[in-house]
Amino acid sequence: MNFGQIYYTDIANGPGCRTSLFVSGCTHHCEGCFNAETWNFNYGHPYTKETEDEIVESVKPDYIEGLTILGGEPMEPQNQVEIRKLVERIKTEVPHSKTWIYSGYTWEELTDPSNSRCHTKDTMAILSCLDGLVDGEFHQNETDLRLNYRGSKNQRIINVPESLKTGQIVLSKYNN
Repeated sequence: MNFGQIYYTDIANGPGCRTSLFVSGCTHHCEGCFNAETWNFNYGHPYTKETEDEIVESVKPDYIEGLTILGGEPMEPQNQVEIRKLVERIKTEVPHSKTWIYSGYTWEELTDPSNSRCHTKDTMAILSCLDGLVDGEFHQNETDLRLNYRGSKNQRIINVPESLKTGQIVLSKYNN
């Protein structure tokens, strides 16, 4: 897996002050994407054990609310192995950290075991480590700058633990 950049004190991609990892690789190619250079899976820098260690250390301070993973597309099948390792490690080593993922795939697509486009042996393990999922492709014709933490009206901010517990989509309190 490659990544384009890491922001260590980001306040735009989720609640509070966060670390944000922008992974490389995306097959959605949304019109108007703000980060189109990350569509290429080879863009940026190789994601290494040292990169992972730096990210884990960066979310340990109490003033850091959590980790956001976006891109590119974190839930592309070829990114999921490394994403799973990272989110499981964060969950274990930094339990106060709240992890969010932005994905162009919808909750329904990600949780459907027959959807080979995005569902892998790692998908449910990744979801079980998340606090928030911003799902759905960016739709330029539905852009609304008043939305919290998302770019277009079709996207949802999902409370992942509650959704997994109830078996139904539960929207986050940040979903305005």
